[in-house]
Amino acid sequence: MPVPNQIKSALVSVFHKEGLDEILLKLHREGVELYSTGGTQGFIESLGIPCHSVESLTGYPSILGGRVKTLHPKVFGGILNRRNHAGDHEQIREYDIPAIDLVIVDLYPFRETVASGATEQDIIEKIDIGGISLIRAAAKNFYDVVIVASKAQYAALNEMLTQQGAQSTLEQRRRFATEAFAVSSAYDTAIFNYFDAGEGRCFRQAYDDAKTLRYGENPHQKGVFYGDFDALFKQLQGKEISYNNLLDINAAVDLISEFDELTFAILKHNNACGIASRPTVKEAWEAALAGDPVSAFGGILICNAPIDAAAAEAIDRIFYEVIIAPAYDAEALEILKQKKNRIILIQKQGQTEPLQFRSLLNGVLVQDKDRSIQTAADLRTVTDQAPALQEIEDLLFANKLVKNTKSNAIILAKNKQLYAGGTGQTSRVDALKQAIEKARSFGFDLQGAVMASDAFFPFPDCVEIAHEAGITAMIQPGGSVKDDLSIAYCNKNNVAMVMTGIRHFKH
Repeated sequence: MPVPNQIKSALVSVFHKEGLDEILLKLHREGVELYSTGGTQGFIESLGIPCHSVESLTGYPSILGGRVKTLHPKVFGGILNRRNHAGDHEQIREYDIPAIDLVIVDLYPFRETVASGATEQDIIEKIDIGGISLIRAAAKNFYDVVIVASKAQYAALNEMLTQQGAQSTLEQRRRFATEAFAVSSAYDTAIFNYFDAGEGRCFRQAYDDAKTLRYGENPHQKGVFYGDFDALFKQLQGKEISYNNLLDINAAVDLISEFDELTFAILKHNNACGIASRPTVKEAWEAALAGDPVSAFGGILICNAPIDAAAAEAIDRIFYEVIIAPAYDAEALEILKQKKNRIILIQKQGQTEPLQFRSLLNGVLVQDKDRSIQTAADLRTVTDQAPALQEIEDLLFANKLVKNTKSNAIILAKNKQLYAGGTGQTSRVDALKQAIEKARSFGFDLQGAVMASDAFFPFPDCVEIAHEAGITAMIQPGGSVKDDLSIAYCNKNNVAMVMTGIRHFKH
C-alpha cells in the first residue's frame, strides 16, 4: 500500500474565504508552511498564523493591476516538480524552488459577474488567469500535490485533515484532481458561452451537482441528474425522486408556466390528462380530474396557486406520485402528508434552462425552448364565422395545451377545461379520433367545444370529423397548401377557424 504524502507546504489564494479559517488553523497546528497573496495573506495573518508572501518567493511584486501575481517558475516549479524524478529534484535544488504540496485556490466569479449585468470591461477582468493555471498545474501533478479548487471542496479537505492530519493518499489526491478539472472545465465553458453569445459555434455545457438516480427510464438503465434541483423546488416529504418523476416534473412546470389564472393540471408520461382553470383550487382540481380520472391514478399534480385544506381533502382521495404548488396551507399539508411516499414539492421562482438539447446519433441536437405564447391579438380569423368571446378564451386555453402535448396532437376543450387529447399519434386524424372517443367515454358533450391542433391540417378531413362531433371553433397554425379546403368547409358549416402562424410540434 502506498505511503501517504506529507503536506509540508501550502499555497492559499482564494476569493471566497468563508469556512477557510478552520482549515488554516489545522494546517498551522500541523506545522504546514503557508504562502499566499494579497487579501488572502492578510486574512491568514489576521488569524495569528505566519504566512510568506508569494512576492517574497518570486522576487516580483503583483503587477498589471493584480493580473500577474503567481505566474512564476518558483511557484509553478514548486507545484509541478515530480517528487520521484531525479531530474526535477536537481533543477529544484539548482533554482532554490520550494516544493508546494497543497494548493487551495478558487476562481474569480465570472458567471456571477455576467449574470449581474456588469459591463464587458468588468466581465473581462473576472476571467481568472493565475487561479486557473494553479488549478491545472496542481491537478496535473496529483501524484504529489493536493488541489482544492473551490469552496465546495473545503469540507472534504477539512475532513481529511481532521482524520489524517497533514497527510493525503493517492486516492484522495486523484479525487481532488477530478473535482478540480470539473471546476476548470465549467469555468472555461462559461467564458466560451459568453463570447459565443448564443451563436452556437460549438456545443459547450457544464452542470455540477450530480445526483445518481435509482435507475434511468427503466430499471436496467443507469440514470444521473446534473443540476441544482433545490434551486427550483423544496421537497417537503416523499421518496427519492426518480428519472421518470423528473421528466414529468419538467413537463408539468413547462405546462403550468403558460397560465396566469388559477389552473390545476394532472400529467402522465409528460402529457396532460386533465387540466382546468377555475376561481378556486378545489374547483380547478375537480374539473381537471374529470378530464380523465383513470389516467390521473399515479400522476403528477401541479397548481399555480397555494393548496388549501378544501382542495387537499379532495386531492387526498386518489393515489398520485408528486404534487407541486407554490405553497400549502398548514392544514392542507397535514392532510397531504398522511401518505409518506408522496413527493410534495414547493415550486420556487427559479430560472429553468432556456435551451433544449438531446444526444442523438453521434452528436447533440440543440434548440431554443418554445416560449411562444399566443394571445387574442395573435389570432387571425380566416372564416366567415368569427369565434365568440368564450370560444376565443377556450381556443387560447387549448392552444397552450396542444403546445405541451406530444405530436401529432389534438386538444378538445370547453369552458377552460380539457375534455380530451389525442397524443403522439402518427396521423392527425387518429389523434382527433382518439380525443373524440376519449371525451365521450368520460361523458363529455362536445357540442360547442373547441379544437386545437399543433400543426396545420393537410386535408379537410380533421375539420369535417371535428364538426360532425360538435366542435364549433378551431385553432391551428395554418400554412398548408390546402388551407382553402378546410376554410371552405368551415364556411359552409358555420364553424369558426383562427390561425396563429406558429406551429408547436413536440417530439
